[in-house]
Amino acid sequence: MGGVPKPEPSESSSVLTVLTTVDTAEKAQALARGAVEARLAACAQISGPVTSVYRWEGVLETGQEWQVLLKTTRARYADLESWLTEHHDYETPEIIATRVERGAGAYLSWVAAEVTPAVE
Repeated sequence: MGGVPKPEPSESSSVLTVLTTVDTAEKAQALARGAVEARLAACAQISGPVTSVYRWEGVLETGQEWQVLLKTTRARYADLESWLTEHHDYETPEIIATRVERGAGAYLSWVAAEVTPAVE
C-alpha cells in the first residue's frame, strides 16, 4: 500500500513566528512598527486585550496584555530578540519563537525578502 509522499523541504523551515506581550495597545503598536521599520520582522499582528494569569515573584497575578506576533526568519531571529529585549519594558519579557512548518511559497518568500537588510 502506498503512503502519502512526504513534502519537499521548502523555505518554510527558515520562517519563524515570534510572540511577545505588553501591557498596553500603544506599546504593542510601538514594538510592531519598530521591528518592521528595522526590517527585523516582515509584519506583525496585534491581538488583545487578552487575560494573562501567571506567577511573578511568588504572587499569582492576573492582568490584561496585548500579544504581538511577528514574522521573521531564523537568520534574523537573534537580532529581533535583541531588539525586542532592548525596547521592551518588562523585566523578563515573553519572547517565544515557533518554526513555521509549512506555508504558501509566495508568502514565505515575501517574509524572507522583507527581513533582508537593504544593500547600500
